[in-house]
Amino acid sequence: MKKDSILYLESGIFFTGSSFGYDGEVIGEIVFNTSMTGYQEIITDPSYNSQIVLMTYPHIGNYGTNEVDIESNKSSAKGIIAREFCDYPSNFESTAKLSEYLIQNKIVGISNIDTRKLTKIIRNQGSQKCIISNKSKNIDYLKSQVESFPVMEGNDLTYNVTCKEQYSIDVDKKSKLVFVYDFGCKKNILEILSKKLNINLIVGPCDTSPDEVRKINPDGILLSNGPGDPAAAKYAVKNIKSLLGYKPIFGICLGHQLLSLSLGFETFKLRFGHRGANHPVMNLEDGKVEITSQNHGFAVKEKKLNDVQITQINLNDKTVEGIFSKKFNCFSVQYHPEASPGPHDSYKYFEKFARML
Repeated sequence: MKKDSILYLESGIFFTGSSFGYDGEVIGEIVFNTSMTGYQEIITDPSYNSQIVLMTYPHIGNYGTNEVDIESNKSSAKGIIAREFCDYPSNFESTAKLSEYLIQNKIVGISNIDTRKLTKIIRNQGSQKCIISNKSKNIDYLKSQVESFPVMEGNDLTYNVTCKEQYSIDVDKKSKLVFVYDFGCKKNILEILSKKLNINLIVGPCDTSPDEVRKINPDGILLSNGPGDPAAAKYAVKNIKSLLGYKPIFGICLGHQLLSLSLGFETFKLRFGHRGANHPVMNLEDGKVEITSQNHGFAVKEKKLNDVQITQINLNDKTVEGIFSKKFNCFSVQYHPEASPGPHDSYKYFEKFARML
C-alpha cells in the first residue's frame, strides 16, 4: 500500500501525494527537467547534488533501471517528483524497478501530484528550497527544516562529488594524454574520450594543484561538469587561471563557467535554470542551430573581453553557451555534448578537442 507523502516549498505552498522509493525525508533545491527519458542518468548525474528533481514528463519508471545507464558511482539527486510512477517496467534491458533502485540509493520520491502546476510555480517564482517527507505532515516542522537548509547561491558543492584521489584510464601508450579535473564528471565524458577517441586519461580531484598537472605533463586539460555555484569555487578559478595557455583546455557545463571566470567573465544564478534534452543553441560563427542537453542553474554574463570570443548563445534566453580563446588555446560549452540523456548534435566538440591535442 502506498504511503502518503508531502512536498513543502520554501514559498509556503505544499502538495500531498504518494510516496515511492526510499522511506524518509529529504531537503534540497527543487528544479525541473523536461527530458522525456533518461531519469536514471539524471539522478546519477553529480551536477544534481543537493537537488530534488521534478520530471515534467508525466510517466516515470516505465522502463526500469539497469547497470549501464548510470553516470557516476553513486546517485546525486536527493529526491524525485513524478506525476505518475510506474512500478511495473517493460524493457528487455531492465534489471531492477525504479523503486528498488531508489531504495538502494536512499532517494525519496513523491508521485500523484500536479507536476504541471508545480512546474509553473517554479517557472514563475524561480528555483527554491523544498522538502519531501513521508514521516511528518506538520507544516511548521517542515518549514523549519527548509529554512535551515543552505541556499544554492554561494555554495561550493564540488568537494561533495569529486574523486578522492587520482586514477588513470589507459588506452594506448602511443595515444595522447588528457588530465581531467573532476568537479563531478559524468561517466560518459570519460568513455567518449577513452573508448571513442582513444585518449589516455588521468582523472584528478577538483583541487589538484597546477604544479601537479605540470608534473603529469598532459597534452590537454578537460574541466568537467559539476554542481553548485561556480563563483564559490574560488580555488578552481585560481588554478585554471594559472594553467591558461599551458595546454589546450576544454570546459563542459560547470567547467565552462569556471573557465569563463578565470578569463574575466562573471556568472549569475538563473531564475529556474536550464535542464532538459531539447535546448536550442546557435553557433554565432555560422548561424547553425544545435539541439542540446543541458543541466545548470548558473550562467555566464555576456561581456566583451580582449582575446576571448563568445561563440554560442541559447535561443530561449540569449545566455552565453560557448566561448573560445585563440590566445589561450581553450574553449568551452555550457551544455553537455556527451548527452546521456539527450541528442548527439554536439559530439563534434570532443573531436575538436582531440584535434587540438
